[in-house]
Amino acid sequence: MAGTAGTPGTPRVLRAMNDRTALDLLLEHGPLSRTRIGKLTGLSKPTASQLLARLEAAGLVLATGTTAGRPGPGAQLYEVNPAAGHAAGLDVTPERILAAVADITGRTVGRYELPTPGRRPAVPVVRQVTDALDGAVKEAGLSQSDIHRLVIGTPGAFDPNTGRLRHASHLPGWHSPTLLEELAAALPMPFAYENDVNLVAVAEQRLGAARGHEDFVLLWNQESLGAALVIGGRLHRGHTGGAGELGFLPVPGTPLVRRVTRAGSGGFQELAGAQAVAELARELGIADIPRGHCTEVAAALLERAAVAAERDERHRALLTTYATRLATGLASLVSVLDPELVVLSGTGLTSGGEALRALVQAELEELAASRPRLVTGDVREHPVLRGALESALATTRAEVFDTSR
Repeated sequence: MAGTAGTPGTPRVLRAMNDRTALDLLLEHGPLSRTRIGKLTGLSKPTASQLLARLEAAGLVLATGTTAGRPGPGAQLYEVNPAAGHAAGLDVTPERILAAVADITGRTVGRYELPTPGRRPAVPVVRQVTDALDGAVKEAGLSQSDIHRLVIGTPGAFDPNTGRLRHASHLPGWHSPTLLEELAAALPMPFAYENDVNLVAVAEQRLGAARGHEDFVLLWNQESLGAALVIGGRLHRGHTGGAGELGFLPVPGTPLVRRVTRAGSGGFQELAGAQAVAELARELGIADIPRGHCTEVAAALLERAAVAAERDERHRALLTTYATRLATGLASLVSVLDPELVVLSGTGLTSGGEALRALVQAELEELAASRPRLVTGDVREHPVLRGALESALATTRAEVFDTSR
C-alpha cells in the first residue's frame, strides 16, 4: 500500500512494529533463535533474519551462544543488548532515599541507600536526590548522563494543578512550590514522579499478582494505609493526584475526624493502620509484644498470630478482629469500584499470610455486594523501588526500541 514514509501501513512502520514485537519476545523469553522468533512472530525465516540483522546493527540485540542438545550444529541465539539503555528509580521515605539503576532488560545493576533522618533536612532535597542517584549510577559503572529516564516515588502525591506535594507532611523539605523546577534544572535526564503506593501497583501489574488484570485495587499497609486504583489497565490518580488516600476514609468504629489533613489522621488509618495491631494485642492481653517501630511490631505480631491462631484464642482474636477492621474500609472501596481483584501488599498485610487473607476475604463477602478475589502481593522486596524502575523502563523501552525514526 502506497504512502508517505512513517505513516501507518508503510514498510518502515511495519518493520518497526515487527522489531518491537521481537524485542518484547526476547525480554519475555530470554535468548531465542532466528527460527523460534520466526515462529513466535509469524515471520518467514528470511524476514526474521533481516530483522535480527537490523536490530544487531542498531545495537539492540546481541548474538549469544547457540542451542545445544540437538543433532547437528547449534542455532545462533540472540538476546536484548542490556547496555542499549538504562533507567533509574527512587523510593523516598522520611528516613532514607533508596536509588537503583536497571539496564533495559530490567536487571538491577546499581543500588544505593542515602540516609535522610531528621525533621528538617540539613541537605537540600535536590542535593539528596542527586546524591542518591549518583551512588546508584556509580555502582552500576555509569554516569547520570547514561540514564534515559528517572521515576521518583514518594508518599502523598504532587498536585498536577499546583506542582506541590500533598498528603505527605511527614516528608520534610519536599513541599516547596519550586521543587519540581529545581529538580528539572539539576537532573540531566527526564524524570517523572509518582505516589509510592501507585508504584507498588505498577510492580504487581508488571511482575506480580496482578499480571493480566485490567481492573484491580491494591491495598497497602506499611508506614500508612493507602490504595492504588487501576481501571482499564491504567492508574487512576484523581483530579489532584490524591486518589487512593484511603487512610482518611471515615469508617465505623472511630471518631469522625474533621479537617483530617490538618489533624494528621483519618478514620481508617486509626482503625486498621499498622499501629492498631499493637493496640489490639494489648487489649487482648497478648504478652511479649515486640518493641520497635510500629510497622515492624505489627509485622512480627501478625506473623506470630498466623502461626498460633489455631491453638491460641487470643492470637486468633487478633487476626479476626484485624481482618474485620481491614474489610470495613475495603468494603467502601470495592462497593464503588467493583474491581476484579484486590491485592494485599505491605508488611501490615502480607505478614499475616494466608490466614489473614482468607479472613479478610470472608469478611468482605459479608460487608460488600461486590466480591472481588483477594490475593497477597508477590513483589515483596522494595516494591516501591521496583515499581519506579518498571515505570521508568516502560518509557525508556518505548524510546530506545523505536526503530521507525
